[in-house]
Amino acid sequence: MKMLTAVIKPFKADEVRDALAQIGVQGLTITEVKGFGRQKGHTELYRGAEYVVDFVPKIKMELAVREDQLDQAIEAIMNAAGTGKIGDGKIFVSDLEQVIRIRTGETGPEAI
Repeated sequence: MKMLTAVIKPFKADEVRDALAQIGVQGLTITEVKGFGRQKGHTELYRGAEYVVDFVPKIKMELAVREDQLDQAIEAIMNAAGTGKIGDGKIFVSDLEQVIRIRTGETGPEAI
């Protein structure tokens, strides 16, 4: 099992969720976050005053997938979240040692 963490642009969240649902990913967690990468923030003009926005709003999606779903899930996220412009985000893949469904006590891939 793998844990995917994707940091994407907020307006792409629904498209990514739909793309993951089409390949059979049943659950994910979404968190509103702020951060920066190569963008290093940007400047905006508000009521005539210019100010620097250091942290850019993003969406962090976390989902557990079976090994056989990994490549499909990565491809679905990349296709749905990609705009071809800076700031599209990143996908982090990590090993997931154990999953336990609290209600039933199921463990492993069955609990996903």
